Amino acid sequence: MSDKMNVESFNLDHTRVKAPYVRLADIKTGENGDRIHKYDMRICQPNREHMEMPALHSLEHLMAELSRNHSDRIVDISPMGCQTGFYVALINHDDYDDVLTLLQKTLEDVLEADEVPACNEMQCGWAASHSLEGAKQIARGFLAGRHEWTDVFA
Repeated sequence: MSDKMNVESFNLDHTRVKAPYVRLADIKTGENGDRIHKYDMRICQPNREHMEMPALHSLEHLMAELSRNHSDRIVDISPMGCQTGFYVALINHDDYDDVLTLLQKTLEDVLEADEVPACNEMQCGWAASHSLEGAKQIARGFLAGRHEWTDVFA
């Protein structure tokens, strides 16, 4: 990679990272001074493993809903197309340790969930593709590596 690309993650050497981790990927400042902090929440080792879609889809629904019980600064939680993690965007919130705590609490809530929020044809674009148990398995695994979340590179 010799030329810098417009997308931050395209400039990240995916062969050097070590999942699981949470890293600050980008900060954007709006014209009124608001700042969006985008975090790379990497669950799976790139190019070695990935989350299956029904589990990833359910985890997305669960985290999107449950994270907002812990913070009003969540802008979005979006799955990566490569199925190895999520992007977590927060507004005007730059406390990395607090973000880690927010993710931990959210994933602990996932483990307690007895249903996937908005898992129906009226509220979801592919309601047939969900797995609550798969989402819990991913959450359990990521939480088990909590002590590694701050270590991005191998």
